[in-house]
Amino acid sequence: MAVTLMNPEALPQIDVYRQVSISSGTKLVFVAGQVAWDAEGVTVGEGDLAAQVEQCYLNIGAALTGAGGSFDDVAKLTVHVVDWTPDKMPALLEGISRASAKLGTTPVPPATLLGVAALDVPEHLVEIEAVAVLD
Repeated sequence: MAVTLMNPEALPQIDVYRQVSISSGTKLVFVAGQVAWDAEGVTVGEGDLAAQVEQCYLNIGAALTGAGGSFDDVAKLTVHVVDWTPDKMPALLEGISRASAKLGTTPVPPATLLGVAALDVPEHLVEIEAVAVLD
């Protein structure tokens, strides 16, 4: 694996993600922001943030598989949530947990969470982009 995740002692020890990723691979993979579309372009989980987060993670996993990697190779995530408020955190974490179970991994790379006014389609509640490093 080309990515090592860590929480330095001088930073807060956050369980949900790691503060730092150290990459030793030679191939960078940039995955465009993924929304809750299935392979046919149909929105999954309309009105359900957890279901949409899960689909975004699964789409990132599929993109990385196509590039010869897996979610374990992710060095950084950026998460955009429509009308973010802290009370949405349980749904976000539920979606990540369900995706983790399906992907067979614990996706905890460094992440940035941004609240946004809207996304490309009104039904989309979240968009997630990824940067991965492969050997």
